Amino acid sequence: MDNELGKILIIDDDEDVLIAAKLLLKKHAKEVIIEKNPKKIPFLMNNGTYDVILLDMNFSKDITSGKEGFYWLEQILDADPSAVVVLITAFGDVEMAVKALKEGATDFVLKPWQNEKLIATISTAVKLKRSYAEVDKLKSAKKQLEDEISKPFKDIIGDSPSMKNVFSIIDKVAGTDANVLILGENGTGKELVARALHQRSLRKDNVFVGVDMGAITETLFESELFGHKKGAFTDAKEDRTGRFEVANGGSLFLDEIGNLSLPLQSKLLTAIQRREVTKIGSNKSMPIDIRLICATNMPLYEMVHDSTFRQDLLYRINTVEVHLPPLRERQDDIILLTEHFVKVYCDKYRKDRKKVASSTMKKLQKYAWPGNIRELQHAIERAIIMGEGNTLMPDDFFFLVQKQDNANEAAENFNLDEVEKNVILKAVNKHSGNISKAAKELGLTRASLYRRLEKHGL
Repeated sequence: MDNELGKILIIDDDEDVLIAAKLLLKKHAKEVIIEKNPKKIPFLMNNGTYDVILLDMNFSKDITSGKEGFYWLEQILDADPSAVVVLITAFGDVEMAVKALKEGATDFVLKPWQNEKLIATISTAVKLKRSYAEVDKLKSAKKQLEDEISKPFKDIIGDSPSMKNVFSIIDKVAGTDANVLILGENGTGKELVARALHQRSLRKDNVFVGVDMGAITETLFESELFGHKKGAFTDAKEDRTGRFEVANGGSLFLDEIGNLSLPLQSKLLTAIQRREVTKIGSNKSMPIDIRLICATNMPLYEMVHDSTFRQDLLYRINTVEVHLPPLRERQDDIILLTEHFVKVYCDKYRKDRKKVASSTMKKLQKYAWPGNIRELQHAIERAIIMGEGNTLMPDDFFFLVQKQDNANEAAENFNLDEVEKNVILKAVNKHSGNISKAAKELGLTRASLYRRLEKHGL
């Protein structure tokens, strides 16, 4: 097969050996690099990756002992512990070559070599190198699986009509490979829905990989999602397996997809359309088989209208849409969620099970919850830690008893971020969490208000 031997590096101080090896191997390899000076090995290792490295055991300064060969073998393995090194040695050096195998070499060939024997040895070494890469991939997937299994609060809690509708959609679409877009405000449980889709799918025995797109910088986007080869850029000290590759056969969850810039949207769209990715530093594409689930709190349709989100990408990711209701629209579920989180945090902090006073529950139901379930969860955790009695009272939740307006305090606070945060909170609470009405009163677009809510962690 053409190029089946991959990229080969040959290091030997005998120019005739280098030329003969290159002429033989270039018919079978993707690339053959030859080097006469072993002192260039550190440079070569830092600026490229190789499927196989052929290394001479003796150089001009040390013709018979093999010490130079051992030294450079150590340097290669220090630079890349997964490097596959095949030694080139004379017939009388077999005992020394066996010693080198114990030091980390993969195999050896004798000079003068038989062409078929050399090709067979390198072919076996290439297969070993690829098996190393597969093991690394499996380790990454295993770690990802272990991380996912240990995640708390995997179940979705809710009995309201709006949540029953969400469950119905999940049941209908989970068994398919249709792309799903989950829409909802921050803290409404979008990731839990994504996990539920995966757990009810035919891919449930494979990995679920979640990526926070809002946390990935422009410069790391391709490396994080598609992976890179060692030496592809300055800080690429080793090969990296991208999230698409780790998720192969399973589900890939791209959270906060609305935060991507247009150039990154274009790169993502290309990968989704072609169903293949190419690592940075490689020109070989890799097919991917994933179930794609995306989520955002951003108004994507408005963003398409404003030309800040690609319409073709939106059509690719939203075969089915799931709209998660904000907590203020499912007041009956607040009782279930509160009881759940009280149990979780009493168990976590080894406290006797606390009750929730009816007056407290009524106020929790009336509160607008701009931070949704996440805000409720954090509020209950704090109340469990700080509360002194066996019953949670309204004053265990500071936001339920704080004064609505304190003109003097507001006048004395000139921190612009705090002023903006307080004004936004008042507008959202005034309109019972209705983002459209709050945005209109603030003189902002819905998208702008969403960005400010995210900025202030609301």
